[in-house]
Amino acid sequence: MESEFFTLNLPEFQFNVQSKGQSKQIFDFVRRRFVALTPEEWVRQHFIRFMVDYHSYPLSLLAIEKQVIVNGLKQRADVVVYNKEGKPWLVVECKAPTVKLDENTLHQVVRYNLSLNVPYLVLTNGIEHFCLEYQNENFLVLTTLPTYPTD
Repeated sequence: MESEFFTLNLPEFQFNVQSKGQSKQIFDFVRRRFVALTPEEWVRQHFIRFMVDYHSYPLSLLAIEKQVIVNGLKQRADVVVYNKEGKPWLVVECKAPTVKLDENTLHQVVRYNLSLNVPYLVLTNGIEHFCLEYQNENFLVLTTLPTYPTD
């Protein structure tokens, strides 16, 4: 499947992919169902596995396509990670590998944070990854994902 789709700057994972008519679907193990395999979904599924398998983020505390109200408009955050108290802790915005990560894509994830109020924001297109920590009304660029809080 890797050669059929995009090679990403993430570890390789095995996914359950099936054909449905003219399109393909990938099994989302968070939502426990098959979803359309788009370039953005390919990135999202890889990044979810990266968070869970390599950084020990609890699968049960991830929400996919979480509805967020921004300035009265309903939008969907790609991935929201909750802490053990059930409060949003980190939000991930995924883009297709062909989408350039720039100021506009950054503003999208920052807008979600107006509603979510999380300390960590991640923006990825599967090739580039940016993680920011919101601290004292400023964003600090991190070199890796934050460690999931265990206490």
